[in-house]
Amino acid sequence: MKPTINRRQALVAGTSLLGAAAMPVLAQAQGYPNRPITLVVPFAPGGAVDISARAISDRLGKVLGQTVIVDNRAGAGGVIGSSFVAKAPADGYTLVVTSQSTHVVGPAVTPNLPYKVETDFAPITLIDRLANVLMVNANLPVQNFEEFVTYVRSHPGKWNYASSGNGSVAHLSMEMLNAKLGLDIAHVPYKGAGAALTDILGGLVQVTWNNLTSNLANITNGKLRALAVAAPQRVAQLPAVPTFAELKLPDLNLTSWTGLAAPARTPDPVIGRLYEAMRTVLSDPATKLAWEQRGAILPEPLTPSQYQQEIAQRIQFFKDLVKTNKIVL
Repeated sequence: MKPTINRRQALVAGTSLLGAAAMPVLAQAQGYPNRPITLVVPFAPGGAVDISARAISDRLGKVLGQTVIVDNRAGAGGVIGSSFVAKAPADGYTLVVTSQSTHVVGPAVTPNLPYKVETDFAPITLIDRLANVLMVNANLPVQNFEEFVTYVRSHPGKWNYASSGNGSVAHLSMEMLNAKLGLDIAHVPYKGAGAALTDILGGLVQVTWNNLTSNLANITNGKLRALAVAAPQRVAQLPAVPTFAELKLPDLNLTSWTGLAAPARTPDPVIGRLYEAMRTVLSDPATKLAWEQRGAILPEPLTPSQYQQEIAQRIQFFKDLVKTNKIVL
């Protein structure tokens, strides 16, 4: 005769099984971290995202009590490295440095990315915000934004701008500038910001749009001339350069940022541990000084859910921007 199991017994048994399945996850989260963490940078060394990663890795490692290893996995405009992390084990030991290129602009304008930002990642928080700068080769006969606009209009068809690639923040921002002021500056996309910078320094292209962190040295030594900055207020390193808001172009006054994310389904306690560690790092006065020295802005304390919301809002912003300004990618 077969034994019978009533509903209550089944529920108890099911609950026990679920509890048993959850125990390894909870134990893993409670002991986290107990080995080195890999911080994937989806771009080549030397760019703004890489600089941000290396600025945070040692500090974060000291708070967590484990080594944080920076791993550059460049290619396809950040897609290769980001895809790698999206498919990595969701245990908190493989993280990605997020940027607007990989987690905002790419998803907004590229329908066939091999990852979905909304479902494949668990955002943690921001590392920094980065002022963007409109720059020209210093040999051009323009000293400020007004002279630049006048000169471009008086020499139509003779201007080019360099970007780090189709669909990049630089590409979309410059096309919005063209549309709003009726300028004729042609797009020259490169495979990365480094190659674009080489050609603007060599005079092969005249204009570029990039973050302050990567370009501060060339502005300071006089090889590039900054005409306007996208930041909440004028930056300390360029006190004479106006913001786009001051120039009556508030839509262009968006900072970039870098942040941290883990693969989706990473246990909440692990995400919480990483978030609290980042808060400890970013509240340190030494961090604030280091960020100022490299031209970065210390971010406000965004929780994981707030960071997720900002990503979603900016994706929609860039979708609308492309549609409104009829930007062709």
